[in-house]
Amino acid sequence: MLYYIYIGNSQTAIDHLSKVTNGMFVTVSGARKAAKIIDGIRERYNTSILYEQTDTEKDCLDITCLHKRFPRVYIILITEGLPAEARKAYLQAGVNNTLPPQADETSIHRMTQFLQVRQKHKMQEFSQSHRKMLNTFHLPAWKRAFDILFAICALIILSPLLIGTAIAIRLESKGKVIYKSQRVGSNYRIFNFLKFRSMYTNADKKLKELNALNQYKMEEETADDTPDIRFDDLTGSSDEEANLLISDDFIIPEKDFFRQKAQSKESPFVKIENDPRVTRIGRFIRKYSIDELPQLFNVLKGDMSIVGNRPLPLYEAELLTSDAYIDRFMAPSGLTGLWQVEKRGGAGKMSAEERKQLDIKYAQEFCFRLDMKILLKTFTAFVQKENV
Repeated sequence: MLYYIYIGNSQTAIDHLSKVTNGMFVTVSGARKAAKIIDGIRERYNTSILYEQTDTEKDCLDITCLHKRFPRVYIILITEGLPAEARKAYLQAGVNNTLPPQADETSIHRMTQFLQVRQKHKMQEFSQSHRKMLNTFHLPAWKRAFDILFAICALIILSPLLIGTAIAIRLESKGKVIYKSQRVGSNYRIFNFLKFRSMYTNADKKLKELNALNQYKMEEETADDTPDIRFDDLTGSSDEEANLLISDDFIIPEKDFFRQKAQSKESPFVKIENDPRVTRIGRFIRKYSIDELPQLFNVLKGDMSIVGNRPLPLYEAELLTSDAYIDRFMAPSGLTGLWQVEKRGGAGKMSAEERKQLDIKYAQEFCFRLDMKILLKTFTAFVQKENV
């Protein structure tokens, strides 16, 4: 999903651009409030700032600050036209592109296509650059043989459940049965991570706030910093609209990205309780981990192992690139793992540091005996009353 943060006060431009852009459109009055919004968006390569031109000197100061703080964000200057000397100043400040206030849908579409290509390129760049930092991990032959045998047997035995779940999902709500998201696994390799879809397909458009319901959130935002968020196609009851709706694939209430890197105690993980976007079937399959079963195909393909460290979304992985945590990627990425069975109860609550340390422990100590122990614990842990 694409995110557009419009900085400015031109109601005409706001009304027009909110209609022709395809994604979440947020309007704020200044750069400081825009930074608050971007702090809550994990997919920075999917985020664009639409900066309304006013005063060149002030604009360039604001844009320079935003560009330095969020180098992955694409900055677009909304302007009717610029003299040559102003173009250079805006370019040096960090502007990537310009659009007129009444930009047509064709121009927006071309820009959207570029942003999608840019995101894919940047993700691959991240993966390749960090893989060079590692001595490439190779999955042991015994583990790969076990993975294939286990996955084939599980798919045969569970085929009625898989088929029944797929039919139930399709009957309850429109959309694809299988949900794909890009995750980072062993050696920082990016792959398509499979799950049964457990949410309504249009639920992400209901997002109203950015920093609530997260079990790992460190502090609350002040009310004065609440932005003006526009949802032209918002649907649902007032109760639904009052809830924060966070997808496990593209929104996370992370603090400033660079501050996160410097402070290892900040959490890159997210866990949402009672997410109102989840369908009735979705709640059931999440409770009993049925939504994870399509990952058996990831196992067969070689993307994952049956037991290992959970593959992470890109920007969660990006927060774990220091020497202290890089070892977690020198291990299989798995369907189940050590931290899942150590403290799965208690509503799934576990500190981020505990999770990271258990991942590192598994990477350093994994063996056939430990894998069997984790599997046995998994079978007794996933059937429980807590919605984890």
